[in-house]
Amino acid sequence: MNVHPFFLFCLFSFSAFGQTDTLPLLQAQEDLLESYFQEQETDEGFDYNDLYDELNYLRDKPLDLNSLSANELDLFPFLTALQKAAYLEYIEKHGPLISEYELQAIPHFDIPTIKQFLQFVTINDPNIAPLPSNWQKDGQHQLLMRWSKTLQAKRGFIENENTGEPSPYTGDENAFYLRYRYMFTNRLSFGFTAEKDAGETFFSGNNKQGFDFYSAHIFINNPNGKIRTVALGDYSVSMGQGLVLFNGFSTRKSPLTTKIKRSARPLRRYSSVNEADFFRGAATTVRLNKNIGLTAFFSTKKRDANIGEEEDLPDELPPVNFITSLQTSGKHRTLSEIEDKNSIRQSTVGGILKWRKKRGHIAANFLYNKLDKPLNRRAALYSQDLFNGNKLFNTSIDYSYTFRNYHFFGETALSGNGGTATSNGLIMSLDPKIDLAFLYRNFQKEHQALTARPFAETSGATNEKGIYLGMEIRPFNEWTINIYYDQWKHEWLRFRTDAPSVGHEWLVKINYKIRHKLEAHIQLKKEVKSLNIDSPDGRFNQIFPGQNFQGRVHLSYNLNKALEWRSRFYAGFSKIKKKQLNGVAFYQDLKYKPFGSPFSFTTRFAIFDTDDFAIRFYAYENDVLNSFTVAPYSGRGSRFYFNARVRLSRGVLIEGRWARTYFTDKNTIGSGFEEIKGPAKTDVKVQMRINF
Repeated sequence: MNVHPFFLFCLFSFSAFGQTDTLPLLQAQEDLLESYFQEQETDEGFDYNDLYDELNYLRDKPLDLNSLSANELDLFPFLTALQKAAYLEYIEKHGPLISEYELQAIPHFDIPTIKQFLQFVTINDPNIAPLPSNWQKDGQHQLLMRWSKTLQAKRGFIENENTGEPSPYTGDENAFYLRYRYMFTNRLSFGFTAEKDAGETFFSGNNKQGFDFYSAHIFINNPNGKIRTVALGDYSVSMGQGLVLFNGFSTRKSPLTTKIKRSARPLRRYSSVNEADFFRGAATTVRLNKNIGLTAFFSTKKRDANIGEEEDLPDELPPVNFITSLQTSGKHRTLSEIEDKNSIRQSTVGGILKWRKKRGHIAANFLYNKLDKPLNRRAALYSQDLFNGNKLFNTSIDYSYTFRNYHFFGETALSGNGGTATSNGLIMSLDPKIDLAFLYRNFQKEHQALTARPFAETSGATNEKGIYLGMEIRPFNEWTINIYYDQWKHEWLRFRTDAPSVGHEWLVKINYKIRHKLEAHIQLKKEVKSLNIDSPDGRFNQIFPGQNFQGRVHLSYNLNKALEWRSRFYAGFSKIKKKQLNGVAFYQDLKYKPFGSPFSFTTRFAIFDTDDFAIRFYAYENDVLNSFTVAPYSGRGSRFYFNARVRLSRGVLIEGRWARTYFTDKNTIGSGFEEIKGPAKTDVKVQMRINF
């Protein structure tokens, strides 16, 4: 694409002028988070904070374009696999870039991509030697403190008036979050994170040490020519396409229809609060020669698990200590949750041996997990091939290769019991205006992995075969059309699906955008998959195809440089046999972010009317920095939130959030110990960030 340098200069200058103190999520990233919550079937958390933090930091301390490695390119989620490969090949063939404008000459790099990229990179003058840096002086310290609370009393906090028994939750209603971190460019990071959830004790009971969860890390990039990375304390690891291991946030099916490849650095620092999805110990990446690198890691940590009772064992086996499931919620509020806390120790050893060239790579991965108590799941037909025991060994081979406009990638894995899983994809650019993506996956029901997170319909890498086709078309500068179709089959039973099943799903999104002024889209999505329903005689569940259709219309308009107006309307239905559930929702946003002003705010009013939770609509909501909210709109009612941000000085930022949901069709909200009497739920949050 040929663009006059003067136009490019104006575009970048305007972008820099409108830059705020924190990095806003783009509409595409908001769609990605909404789709993640819509697709997931478990309560697993996600980790988007580390990536967000690092990009926010790089706006002030950009990386040198001419020294970016393949791993560093993975920092930028908006870059496609073809763009990364084209960039590396261009540098190898033509040498260092002379100017930022030269990015226009790299295949697959368009103006929107270049605009985003140049927020985080620059070109250092090769004729000027870099000044010596004192890491203690030139780095950035950040302290983040957050308090949040639900104002209405939940059943877990209320004493039993009839029996005089104490409340089920052992702690109070307040939630606290504390994080300190130091960063020196992308070379050094260290810090700690502490969290107390609502209902957990604080400097009392089982938490006399203070917070319920602590995490700390030291992470060093490129300490010398041979050692590329060193991680001590808590860290994250990613392998291949996630058939064996992938820590942190990972994309699922979304309106970003060609973003199907798992792409992350093998080692990353960890400073989030998901209490299960990380490793604790030591890790390093060593450069063996110009093209070969070895990543090795060791971890040992305690984690939550349900302790099995002796009567759960078959009569012929002697009593032993065992667990029935691994827990991932990280909640320790009730006596039973406290009993499950840190009840087992998990030790892990792993490694990645990778050979890399500019056009691609091939890597061998291995992972060994050991539990100090055996896992013995409760007997169920659907879970008969899931992992039981205390030792699990996984291996895999992953690859990528770029040939002209075609990028091939994939991974094939083997578990210790002989089960296999494979995922192979192709991303191609048929034309500067058309990109296609294809993915084939085949996970045997015997394949076992504790930390798998592949691109698939279901969680884990087991009992699924599927084909995914995605397309992105850019017919004109302002228009983008995204389409995908996914079809899958489960050859064995699944949780709440008591027979082999099939399903398919499609999405169409048409987006129109006038940069800095207007963005509008229409999105349609339909999913058909088998579901259990009660049989008339009550003896066995029956399987029927269930349909879920959702459509939405979105409009975003910048009234002026400081004020943005957004509207969105949802409509959809969920149907199984002759029963159909319908729903609609609407929200209106206002965002006030004047350049140079210490004050900004965002607010939303939403109304919704759905027949059941099955036809819920997910909507991304602006929150305080480092906190993300994707709310499900279901039932009948309204929701309002208001976020305010005040910058007291260059280094001190205070934020507050008030959110209230009011239902007109119910007198209680939630269930179990989370139940609230009354039709309203109000959440408040206050946060202070100090940079120094």
